[in-house]
Amino acid sequence: MRRTRSRVVTAIAATLAVGLITSGCASERDDDGGGEGGDTFVFGAPGDPGSLDPALASDGETFRVTRQAFEALIEHEPGGSELVGGLAESWESNEAGTEWTFNLREGVTFHDGEKLTAEAVCANYDYWFNWTGTYQNKAISYYWQTVFGGFAKNESKDTAEPNYKGCAAQDELTAVISVNEASANLPGGFSLQALAIHSPKAIAEYKKESATGEGDALTYPKYSQEAGTVAGTGPFKIAEWDKGNQEVTLERFDDYWGEEKAGVEKLVFRTISEENARRQALEAGNIDGYDLVAPSDVEGLKDKGFQVPVRGVFNIFYLGMSQGANEALEKKEVRQAITHAIDRDNLVNTQLPEGGVVATQFMPDTVDGFSEGVATYDFSTDKAKDLLADAGESKLSVDFCYPTEVTRPYMPAPADMFELMKADLEKAGITVNPKPMKWAPDYLDATENGSCALHMLGWTGDFNDGYNFIGTWFSGFDAQWGFREDAVFDAVKAAESEPDVAQRVELYKKANEAIMEYVPGVPISSSPPSIAFSDKVNPPEVSPLTQENFAEVSFK
Repeated sequence: MRRTRSRVVTAIAATLAVGLITSGCASERDDDGGGEGGDTFVFGAPGDPGSLDPALASDGETFRVTRQAFEALIEHEPGGSELVGGLAESWESNEAGTEWTFNLREGVTFHDGEKLTAEAVCANYDYWFNWTGTYQNKAISYYWQTVFGGFAKNESKDTAEPNYKGCAAQDELTAVISVNEASANLPGGFSLQALAIHSPKAIAEYKKESATGEGDALTYPKYSQEAGTVAGTGPFKIAEWDKGNQEVTLERFDDYWGEEKAGVEKLVFRTISEENARRQALEAGNIDGYDLVAPSDVEGLKDKGFQVPVRGVFNIFYLGMSQGANEALEKKEVRQAITHAIDRDNLVNTQLPEGGVVATQFMPDTVDGFSEGVATYDFSTDKAKDLLADAGESKLSVDFCYPTEVTRPYMPAPADMFELMKADLEKAGITVNPKPMKWAPDYLDATENGSCALHMLGWTGDFNDGYNFIGTWFSGFDAQWGFREDAVFDAVKAAESEPDVAQRVELYKKANEAIMEYVPGVPISSSPPSIAFSDKVNPPEVSPLTQENFAEVSFK
């Protein structure tokens, strides 16, 4: 769940009025029935999904929905980040980390009646590997390219060489996936929702359509935009996507392989983009839960009897610096000055929920590879002024972009956080030019292409490996930063290609130390986001990865 990887989603306007959400599902539920008594659970989501095919997505709101219908070879333990069996009961790799063997579960059925086999697994991986045309646009195939590089036939010189080598069905329930080189993205990458397994019958239908367009003007295939074709193995199947009412409806899959079937008959994700509207809808009884509770609302909801569990810390919020947008940022002294100028303690104490901490590097201390030996930059306006003077930039002026119409797990109040940082920078003598932008596509596009000198973003980890954090930004030149420093890239690459986990963790520590020596951006905070539920429901176990399994929900 990455700056919560939302680049491919086009956000719906955030000004949804409370009146539009107060009608609806309260009358559809049997609140006294509970369990499997024909009830409907309604969840208020901060944004719309972008696709019903998770392979085409990179954002948390899509995955929140599709995770209920699709399962990957490996999953995460409930409430934690430990890898456990998913569609594969067990897995192992060769010593070199280039051959991964998956022992699949027996008796697993897809929503369309197809059976899970090793050939079905290989059909998925080979399908992704052979994508062509618009599917090779990283906005669509972000996770495939992040984990496995390029394709069977790369169509752009900018696409990485493929690391995927092939998939073979050793027998009916044993799939072997091979890569050319060991990667820190594995085995964690096999747990990604974007690499969840689809029915081979559905894949045959997918091949009849295609994504189209170039750059950011993309059109997704029709099958991914309406229910009826996609088919996974999860405890729910996708029944309807009502875009007019911003709702996705899923129904319990009674042939689910697990011992426990879904605790409710229907699951509805309703988009309510404004956090106050989500809270009011819960208080009015029109939804049964919602995500990204404002820190200031937590105690009030608890006092009214609502359940407000807190996720573990597994994210990072940062101030990005795009050197290509302002050449002054190419000077390390300027980047250090900006880092000293930000009062991160104040941001944590005033803007984040209890449990938030100041970040010292680009991963939280819950991730293996966190280093206690990084360079630190304490808040000091005077130190910032001195560094700017030394760099000849005492009259520095910067554009500072910040997002509107959005809340994220690591960034509950973007405008308020911007104002605090703006005030800090101005105290150090920096002229700040505010650039508010709608989250999607404007803000995400601007930050991705590096047109904002300063910008606010964050990341929620996909799995517990340091490369999933620092490799996202510092595995090589990235337009978002415009940062070029071989000492950093080489340190990250050395860790990424080390097959021994213990040695890799030590290399991550060295990479973190290299990153913070050059301070390409300002890691600001890590925090535990809250999620709220009605007192009438038994909620799911909350996940630090924001990977809640709503099949665990039932009514009391």
